[in-house]
Amino acid sequence: MATAAKTKTKRVTAPKAPRAKVAPKKSATPTLTEHKLRIRVRAYEHKILDLSVKQIMDTAARFDAVVVGPVPLPTEIKRWTVNRSTFVHKDAREQFEMRVHKRLIDIMNPSPKVIEALTNLNLPSGVTIDVKMV
Repeated sequence: MATAAKTKTKRVTAPKAPRAKVAPKKSATPTLTEHKLRIRVRAYEHKILDLSVKQIMDTAARFDAVVVGPVPLPTEIKRWTVNRSTFVHKDAREQFEMRVHKRLIDIMNPSPKVIEALTNLNLPSGVTIDVKMV
């Protein structure tokens, strides 16, 4: 019994040429710079925070502003551990925490009327607002 031996052939390919970098196309029309009013709202209670955000959104919608959000940001949690006793009983401790809830709202290309209406808002106490023009 004679068996035929199979021979393997290797395929040889030419090396690939490096690709040329293509510069992005420049448009003939000038682009308008978009301004954005970034509102960051912070509060200890999430219910009051959500009511304040709804009030801001309603005010912006009344003047036909484009609103992005509200985006919930991570809750900031501060924790403390304190001894219950002043002198002995080190094992007896109390733990406290304070939570700061945050939301982010962007208003695209705000008109002066929108900005004026937002500055005249009467929000509940305990709500902190940071406004930036980006």
